[in-house]
Amino acid sequence: MVTSQSLQRWDKQALRMGATVSLVFAIPFSVGASWAASRDSSALAIWLVLGAVGGFTLGAGCAAWVQRLDLPLSHGLVTAIGTYSAAQAVFIVVQIVIGGTVNWFGAFFNLTVVAGVGLVGGWIGRRLRSQGFIPSFERSAQ
Repeated sequence: MVTSQSLQRWDKQALRMGATVSLVFAIPFSVGASWAASRDSSALAIWLVLGAVGGFTLGAGCAAWVQRLDLPLSHGLVTAIGTYSAAQAVFIVVQIVIGGTVNWFGAFFNLTVVAGVGLVGGWIGRRLRSQGFIPSFERSAQ
């Protein structure tokens, strides 16, 4: 029997949770990396970029872990790409409004990195579930 639950492609609550985690952890690091790069502090910028990559991985892993449709890789990938794209669109608009330059190559290159860590986060979320680590809100509902 086909139910409305089986017809759903995305667990919207899981995507929101993952996006929130990504935005809270990755975006401050991204802004800091941009600031450090503008001050010619490349060593600090590299560390901050790694922090942003970790934030996107954490958000993707969160979405993959809490989703209930058995699509962890898809949820991780969509979470990472969606939050990066939304934040990057805001950064690009701000740069255009203030008359700055937009590094289009950098934006698209970083998107490929974020897509990769979205898959890694999805894999981590899937692995957590397969090892029996269930989110607390699911444990309390059982």
